[in-house]
Amino acid sequence: MSTTNQNLELIKRAYQAFHARDVGALLETLDPQVEWVHPDGMAVYGLGGTKRGHAGVQEFLAHVPTVLGGMRLEPAEFVAADDRVVVFGVREVTSVRGATETLPFIHSWTLREGVAVRMEDVFDTVLFHRLIES
Repeated sequence: MSTTNQNLELIKRAYQAFHARDVGALLETLDPQVEWVHPDGMAVYGLGGTKRGHAGVQEFLAHVPTVLGGMRLEPAEFVAADDRVVVFGVREVTSVRGATETLPFIHSWTLREGVAVRMEDVFDTVLFHRLIES
């Protein structure tokens, strides 16, 4: 199997782990010093900026339920080349007050030596803010 295909399979495993809410399995796909990046515009909710390492990812994931009522990622297209996998999809997000929206995302993953060293989440922060505040 080529490195590109191995990287693609690793990222698909990361989404499966996220879907199953299996943080341990997710962390197995991530470098211990991973950079977990979200738009700075989400900082007001404690969801923006760069978290580092497994501890940073765990803290981020533990904080999400304090801001959102729920979230489900639906990756739709995976584009892989060399050490990069880009994922286009939608996430179904529910506010703590029960409003639900489907919002598009782009995730850019960088991989080295069989693990993800960086994940950058790109999305419309204005739509996300509206949902959180609804």
